[in-house]
Amino acid sequence: MPLKDNREYRNLSILQPQSQQKRIDTDYYVEGYATTFDKPYLLWEYDGIKYYEVIDRHALDGADMSDIIMQYDHEGKVLARQSNGSLIVEPNDNGLFICADLSKSSASKEMYEEINNGLVTRMSWAFTVEEDSYNSETRTRTILKVKKVYDVSAVSIPANQDTEISARSYLNGVIEAEKQELLERRKKQIKLKLKCEVQ
Repeated sequence: MPLKDNREYRNLSILQPQSQQKRIDTDYYVEGYATTFDKPYLLWEYDGIKYYEVIDRHALDGADMSDIIMQYDHEGKVLARQSNGSLIVEPNDNGLFICADLSKSSASKEMYEEINNGLVTRMSWAFTVEEDSYNSETRTRTILKVKKVYDVSAVSIPANQDTEISARSYLNGVIEAEKQELLERRKKQIKLKLKCEVQ
């Protein structure tokens, strides 16, 4: 899926069909976490070098979370939405918790059956970043502030290209800068070595 309007997509957590304590009264209840806080995860691996990302615990403070929808693979029909009460999306101590009533349409009921039967087990979320930082020593990007959350989605493939595309769009500049820095360091080492050999 192409990157749209600078939205980033992450596939992180498990979507479950049942819970001990339902937040919505329905026979078609699902819940899960669209992301977790303060837990680094592998974002991208390039040329044997691993790059990580972590969502800061306060990244969603003040974010626009109005009328988030639930979809399948970030496209197609809306399965649930906040404005009609069939979707709850809220940050808690662990991460961005979601729960949904998938009884409102034939498409959402079909999705419930796929989740209930273990055919679809993962979630993703779409968001834009307002503020982030990068630690070059640990190669970790920290999302400090999310501008807007667009959707939470049930996804078919846990490691799909959405994550890779958004990771590349962010990390291409970082990787290129690191390559240039390494190249400059090597040039200086060669010059120093040649200088020592001449003396």
